[in-house]
Amino acid sequence: MKILEACFLVIVITAATVNSSPIADHDLSNEKNVHRNHHRTRRATENEYRRMSPSDRPKCKSGSTMPRPPNEVNTTSRLQKLRALFPAYDGIKAYYIPTEDAHQSEYVAAHDERRVYISGFSGSAGTAVVTEDKAALWTDGRYFLQAEAELDCNWILMKQGETGVPSSTEWLGSLLSAGDKVGANPTLMPIDSWQVIENRMKDKSISLIGNSTDLVDEIWPDSERPAFPNGDIIILNTTFSGKSWKDKVTELRKKMADKNTRALFVTALDETAWLFNLRGSDIAYNPFFISYAIVEENNVRFYLSNKTGRLTPKIAVHLSTGTTGDCSGKTGICVQVKPYEDALSDMKNLNDTSSTKKVWISPASSYAVYSSIPASQVLKERSPIQLLKAVKNQVERDGYERCQIRDSAALIEFLAMLEKDVKSGSKQWNEISAASKLEEYRRMQQYNMGLSFNTISAVGSNGAVIHYSPAPSTNKNLTTTEMYLLDSGGQYLDGTTDVTRTLHFGTPTEEMKQAYTRVLMGAINLAMMIWPEGTYGREIDSAARAPLWSYGWNYRHGTGHGIGAFLSVHEGPGRICLGSVCPVPSTRSALYEHMFFSDEPGYYEPDQFGVRLETIVMVVKANTPNNFGNKTYLTFKPVTLVPFETHLIKYDLLDDKQTKWLNDYHAECMEKVGKVLQAAGKTEAYKWMEARVQQISTSGQAFLTANMLLAFCLVVISRVL
Repeated sequence: MKILEACFLVIVITAATVNSSPIADHDLSNEKNVHRNHHRTRRATENEYRRMSPSDRPKCKSGSTMPRPPNEVNTTSRLQKLRALFPAYDGIKAYYIPTEDAHQSEYVAAHDERRVYISGFSGSAGTAVVTEDKAALWTDGRYFLQAEAELDCNWILMKQGETGVPSSTEWLGSLLSAGDKVGANPTLMPIDSWQVIENRMKDKSISLIGNSTDLVDEIWPDSERPAFPNGDIIILNTTFSGKSWKDKVTELRKKMADKNTRALFVTALDETAWLFNLRGSDIAYNPFFISYAIVEENNVRFYLSNKTGRLTPKIAVHLSTGTTGDCSGKTGICVQVKPYEDALSDMKNLNDTSSTKKVWISPASSYAVYSSIPASQVLKERSPIQLLKAVKNQVERDGYERCQIRDSAALIEFLAMLEKDVKSGSKQWNEISAASKLEEYRRMQQYNMGLSFNTISAVGSNGAVIHYSPAPSTNKNLTTTEMYLLDSGGQYLDGTTDVTRTLHFGTPTEEMKQAYTRVLMGAINLAMMIWPEGTYGREIDSAARAPLWSYGWNYRHGTGHGIGAFLSVHEGPGRICLGSVCPVPSTRSALYEHMFFSDEPGYYEPDQFGVRLETIVMVVKANTPNNFGNKTYLTFKPVTLVPFETHLIKYDLLDDKQTKWLNDYHAECMEKVGKVLQAAGKTEAYKWMEARVQQISTSGQAFLTANMLLAFCLVVISRVL
């Protein structure tokens, strides 16, 4: 059985390498990929699309007696008000409401949660489309259960990647007529998404029209809408960043010269924060501030919301600018600080038909930015900041590993206390109180700046909701009979953390242990992978899924995301993913040395439990006897150091290599985190960890060498073919 599973792993990895075309991770970008996938599924007819209805959802069926979830949002009045604006808005017949803000952020400020307001769905990924008499929401597999609960029966739920689910343009094409118009805000839609939708609509003689007046903004009462963000901004000194902003600008200008460009327009909020060594608080859990930047050959401009209030004397000195943001009389590299509202007009002023050099714009920028100057003057290519930011320098790497040790110690101390209370019954804990207490433990750690995302504290069936967020209406108590999935992280001056562990404080069922063990096997498989430099995450993702696939299980999310250094918990451009959750290649990159990623396979049994195990790993050079093709070979080094749950592991499923990896990992946990706990006098936490890091003996079975296994698999494949 183990040989067959290993062979299966070889086959799926080979398949992933050969057929590695990525597919977008949200509907707007997915427009250009959905058609190529239909040869693998039954193509639904336009009549079937037209007949799609909210009544297709179980709770919305006629006569359904299913209780309405407590977190469902009534959107009837909001939809009526939105539709009432259609006639005055060029007579549109439908309107797009994406998740993103003007900077195409994954997580947006509460002020910019337009899609949440109109639909009631609070997940971080999704696109809403409203017609004169229908409303539909597209989202990926992470959010199917959450969307089903939160969307009321005004909405059709479009489950991306599922058989028979159309793209938004296919759905609109089945409903609208030639000559009709579809509206959207070009400030909120990425370039590629806009162009793909526009071209698909043209095929049906339907127009996509843009207006900077957002219709959701028009119907969202000021009394209900959160204020525009205006948080404090702090300076991140080189003790943590490892490189001055002036050095970063110099490095950028070299990249620009290599591409024959005269200006780089920076739109992503994590990029402006990284570039200027500044951090803010405009978006919950993300240390960003609303801003743009333009880097030119001789000038640097920084567009900051509430410039007057936020350009403090200290920040002015940091940016080598005047107290009003003026560079007059300054020598060397100076940052001109301007009002946020001037950015797009200044972008238009970069129009220079006499220059042979272009303006560099990221494909992730908004269509409004892209269309502000002629396309002939634009280099549309991934921002050079993405790779510079993702490949951490020595100072960032050292700080990141130290912050992971502190964060791991905080989590271990919390879990030791929690387990003791739940097992003894001395104190009742629920999802919300547990998440709140864990936050207290993190905030006591050196350099902590808060959480990196809203803690996923999920008991039993709530754990099956992949990105569940505890709320009073869904809050469950921790018990000794149900699984507990805890996905949490912190922001620190020297790093950003993200760790998931799944626990059971009683006697787990065999199915729970089977699921936990296979998820663990997948995590170990990925952690042990060795690959040649230039390999993409999509080419190794299947290593984590193989133990689940061989059992007929899978999960509807990517296996790994990049992570920032006191920046975003989800950082590009690298990603480890497959299929419909894998983004398009224009904004993705290979996995390079000194990038950090999550390693987080999972399994989710609807209405029962969820298992996810997430460990942050760093890409490092692998110790290989050869380097075929004169290439560097890479592997992963774990930096999260929290032990796994021994009573949830079926050790007979692990092979000797997996067992050795687990033993080595647990020894490192004890060596690095154990010292911290002992030094701090955290005896109970130390004992909790000590009980989980006992070395496990291997089976003593003889193992096939890699070459023997490959030869065996080739024989099997040849016989099948």
